[in-house]
Amino acid sequence: MARFIFITGGVVSSLGKGLMAAALGALLQARGYRVRIRKFDPYLNVDPGTMSPTQHGEVYVTDDGAETDLDLGHYERFTGVASRQSDNITSGRIYFDILTKERRGDYLGGTVQVIPHVTDAIKAFARAETDDLDFVLCEIGGTVGDIEGLPFLEAIRQMGNELGPEGALFIHTTLVPFIAAAGELKTKPTQHSVAQLRGIGIQPQILVCRSEHELPESDRAKIALFCNVRKEAVVPALDADSIYAVPLQYHAAGLDSEVLRAFGITDAPAPDLSRWEDIVERLRTPEGTVHIGVVGKYTGLKDAYKSLTEALVHGGIANRVDVKLRWIDAEDFERGDVAAMLEPCHGILVPGGFGERGSEGKIAAVKFAREHRVPFFGICLGMQMACVESARNTAGLEGASTTEFGPTPHPIVGLLTEWEAGGKRHMRDETSDKGGTMRLGAYPAKLAGNSLSAAAYGATEISERHRHRYEVNIAYRAQLEAGGLVFTGLSPDGELPEIVERPDHPWFVGTQFHPELKSKPFAPHPLFRSFIAAALRQSRLV
Repeated sequence: MARFIFITGGVVSSLGKGLMAAALGALLQARGYRVRIRKFDPYLNVDPGTMSPTQHGEVYVTDDGAETDLDLGHYERFTGVASRQSDNITSGRIYFDILTKERRGDYLGGTVQVIPHVTDAIKAFARAETDDLDFVLCEIGGTVGDIEGLPFLEAIRQMGNELGPEGALFIHTTLVPFIAAAGELKTKPTQHSVAQLRGIGIQPQILVCRSEHELPESDRAKIALFCNVRKEAVVPALDADSIYAVPLQYHAAGLDSEVLRAFGITDAPAPDLSRWEDIVERLRTPEGTVHIGVVGKYTGLKDAYKSLTEALVHGGIANRVDVKLRWIDAEDFERGDVAAMLEPCHGILVPGGFGERGSEGKIAAVKFAREHRVPFFGICLGMQMACVESARNTAGLEGASTTEFGPTPHPIVGLLTEWEAGGKRHMRDETSDKGGTMRLGAYPAKLAGNSLSAAAYGATEISERHRHRYEVNIAYRAQLEAGGLVFTGLSPDGELPEIVERPDHPWFVGTQFHPELKSKPFAPHPLFRSFIAAALRQSRLV
């Protein structure tokens, strides 16, 4: 039977609950246990698919086509366990399903209430597909005290009673702030947060205390006394120089040992942390530095490109180099000197996105990379902009663009109206709902055997995750290839372009899919490994 670990947060948001859950999952996995991590999100959106990246960070996409919270990316990167649609639930999805059943008459005239209907649905979600697991880690979004999170806290309180101490454990993540004027750490916010949690009926067994300063033994003892936990269960969590050092840091602080003790597990094998020790050693002792320019439209919030950022770091790990990112707002190119901003870069990456804003700046970045022979990586919209740039400047198609931005004489990119997924035919048009109507999840592709991409993958058949509404128009293939942009990856039926390359360029690749979603520090994605290797070669030329 799976044991459940419920992770809550208090005092303030952004304390790193998701990262802590991912690190703890990795530590339990390093001891040989089978783990799965899930996220409960209290907001009323059915999923984050229609939310702006500047509101909630990136949308992480799973193989089975779910648009989920970015924390699921952490879970995958740290454990290697592929996330599924069943690993992320929102209040919106819970209420949507319950109200659909109510309208259908499933409740047989009964009154539909938060307790038991909403809480039962949350518990059913937590328990689903867990028979083959040793531990299920469930992160509750938001902080204790948020009104929208109360049904989730009530549900896990009930599960704690149902499973008993041998089957359920509560970990509370809090902040221990340092007051500079007083010159001391303050434990009172943690005390109040735990008191509020206990008022709901949940007594945490472990406290993870985030702080910028060392937590003295006296403060640990004080927190333990007032919060009714063992002193050893007050686990300090200081800032780390890399998120990939966090599992080692938590292990040194005794987090995984305390979890096992709380469950009464005394015969657990010692963890094999060699994977994490190697990753941290590579990060701390690089043998070079490369500078990558990321030309996007959400550069004001780095979480909007979280998986992309980490995939570039993974490429650096694979090549033993430090990857320095230069964030460039695409709109700056529309009013500034492109060369001045991109000349210091050893590689240029144009990521995915939606909408016309900044598109001409992205096209300018592609042109600079092509003409100056700087390694270029275009992802999703970045690939589409590479095709538009080639159409305009090497294929002679004046006014070429994408129908996403309006009418064009040469629709190099157009709305995807039909596609196959899960054995079903999906169709959409301009009037369709925005949420969940894209080509989402893992799809296969076939690569040309003599392509740079095939060499990077070491294979000619791949599967990658997608999230987009528009596709490159295969009808323009001959004209684009005549201009030097070659279609080296296609859907199995040959209708949908998946990868484009320039064979006459040192490294020029565009992908319709999002390779960053499958990259991990211990298994860097082949294209990111190859891209950073090309940037390293470029750094030695300048």
